[in-house]
Amino acid sequence: MERIAEVKRKTAETDISLKLNLDDGLAESSIDSGIGFLDHMLTLFARHGSFALQLTCHGDTEVDDHHSTEDIGIALGNAFAIALGEKRGIRRYASIILPMDEALVLCAVDISGRGGCYYDVPFLTEKIGTFDTQLVEEFMRAFAVHAGATLHLKKLAGTNSHHVSEACFKALGHAMREAVSIDPMHAGDIPSTKGTL
Repeated sequence: MERIAEVKRKTAETDISLKLNLDDGLAESSIDSGIGFLDHMLTLFARHGSFALQLTCHGDTEVDDHHSTEDIGIALGNAFAIALGEKRGIRRYASIILPMDEALVLCAVDISGRGGCYYDVPFLTEKIGTFDTQLVEEFMRAFAVHAGATLHLKKLAGTNSHHVSEACFKALGHAMREAVSIDPMHAGDIPSTKGTL
């Protein structure tokens, strides 16, 4: 069964078109968020998650990057929820401690159906280039809530803001790849004693 989702989200602030394939890791991703740094982070997320991601966003970046970043998180989270359907056969849980030079980030996910983000990633600078470091949390929270995933992100070490952010997005990609992968021992089962997620 193909696990693919297409999401279109249009508001007064953003116009987003997104296509996600959870199982076509060899496909090239094409990402144009209108925010150069976010393009870089999402490319890392898709590559390290082995996801094929096609994304365009036209947003009010003349105001700032907040609306586009948050709305892309919402759209990407929605795409995961749609692609996973009833979540039959997935491993559900995953975690990683990921190094990026001096930065070290812990990421743990539970695709529980109860979206929540528990974020402890302090940055030493307010900006990475022109990108507001507060927007990393905004993206992660929007993604987790709309994907129906419990997400824990914690910085264990790191001084370079670019490296810390990169570690967060790479770690999220790796953790989501494992969590959405099919467990061959339970391929037909929903991974919950309740029988639903």
